Amino acid sequence: MASGQRRMGGQPMFILEEDTQRTSGEDAQSSNITAGKAVSEAVRTTLGPRGMDKMLVSDSGDVVITNDGATILDEMDIEHPAAQMISEVAETQEDEVGDGTTTAAVLAGELLSKAEDLLDDDVHPTTIVEGYYEAARMAHDAIDEITLDAELDDELLEKVARSSMTGKGTGDVSADVLAETVVEAVHQVTTDGNVVRDNISVHTQTGSSSSATRLVNGLIIDEEPLHDNMPRSVEDADVAFVTDDIEVREANIDAEYNVSSVDDLNVALESEQNELQGYADHIVDLGVDVLFVDGDVADHVTAALAKEGVVVLEKKHDDGDELAFATGLSPVANVTELEAEDLGHAGSVTVEKYGDETLTFVEDGPASEAVTVFARGGTEHVTDELERVLEDALDVVTAAVDQGGVVPGAGATEIAVADHVRDEAASVEGRKQLAVEAFADAIDVLPRTLAENTGMDPIDALVDLRAEFEREGTAGIISEGQTGIIDDPVDYGVLDPVAVKHEAVESATEASTMIVRIDDVISAK
Repeated sequence: MASGQRRMGGQPMFILEEDTQRTSGEDAQSSNITAGKAVSEAVRTTLGPRGMDKMLVSDSGDVVITNDGATILDEMDIEHPAAQMISEVAETQEDEVGDGTTTAAVLAGELLSKAEDLLDDDVHPTTIVEGYYEAARMAHDAIDEITLDAELDDELLEKVARSSMTGKGTGDVSADVLAETVVEAVHQVTTDGNVVRDNISVHTQTGSSSSATRLVNGLIIDEEPLHDNMPRSVEDADVAFVTDDIEVREANIDAEYNVSSVDDLNVALESEQNELQGYADHIVDLGVDVLFVDGDVADHVTAALAKEGVVVLEKKHDDGDELAFATGLSPVANVTELEAEDLGHAGSVTVEKYGDETLTFVEDGPASEAVTVFARGGTEHVTDELERVLEDALDVVTAAVDQGGVVPGAGATEIAVADHVRDEAASVEGRKQLAVEAFADAIDVLPRTLAENTGMDPIDALVDLRAEFEREGTAGIISEGQTGIIDDPVDYGVLDPVAVKHEAVESATEASTMIVRIDDVISAK
């Protein structure tokens, strides 16, 4: 009987349109699982310090080179709905903790692979789902148990930042230097142990080596002064922000004026000029050195302010505007409403030329709560990847400070989690135990993939990891020379935020169980 067709009284009844496509039962499960596994495999080779990059080419010819899982999956043209769910795993991981996207995607794919084997053994999907969630709870407990009891000082946070950068493109600058910059940036926006991550931005600029990357205590704005005669550098600057046009005000009522002579015209023009000059005089009288405006500025105002040495720049009025965090100013809607208490302060405002681009640096405000990492690179591809690296490093350091510390990296946490889940599986009754054990086996894919990407035999490495874990309590895969060794990653400074591990388990479990439960796919063109 055709899809969507039912019989009533011997006559066929169609409940779905004829062009509807429907896949049911084992076929639907197999298709979904295969699609999810394929997406996972696409990013698997990027995992770890020896992970490879992917080149992604769009229809328009734009090229992205990266080994960041979230970026890869975002740039891929994924159509299969189940495959899109795996892509969303990486997206969720990125949004929540900023790193571990490849880990989450690879784990989700392996959970699907193990679920497929269970389905072949006639384990019911609901049983698999229940077992996976029970195993995820055990995994969370194991992660908490292995969390290091150590103070999150600068040295430890720099190790976390370095670990997130390992194997990624940082140009000609070492991960050590970037890690110091990242930790310093996080410290500057931390109050009472809480990091205001939104107050850290990364600004990229092509045209120099990566080693020119530095931390700016303030903002970088892609604008130049509105008048050529305005200063290019102002020290000890009072700063204001007007979020509307500075032009001649329009009347609120419709009116018609008859100009019968040149004198009448001159009077009208003079009135407008006086109004505009009044705006300029008001700004100067308040002692404003640098004025940001979200809107148009009349030429007369611009010229008058340039004559007085006031710098005027355009700036969009974002929610909770970053200028307020950088200088302590209060934005006002109308220039006439601007008062002395609305002004902010910056140690310096400097306009600098970089090739064909002009940037304005607003730095060292005494009330500044905003910092910018100024990332440089010789090519656009280098700066793009460096930006992704820095954003991830900032996110993981933030996660470490805000969400509960760090755990050993290099696959050590996964080995400990898998061991704990296997031990606990014995207490689970019925076929659900099979799902719990399968979950533990799936966790092993992460250290196994690390070993494979490092040049080690994955099976031998996994056996050695388990043996070393039983002896020492901590064991990971450390990249050394042309291959890798089994040792304690803590001794090598390879650390990950505990939040990254928790989120990877959570998001991978949710995505895989959702896909496993689907037994019917209905689509219409």
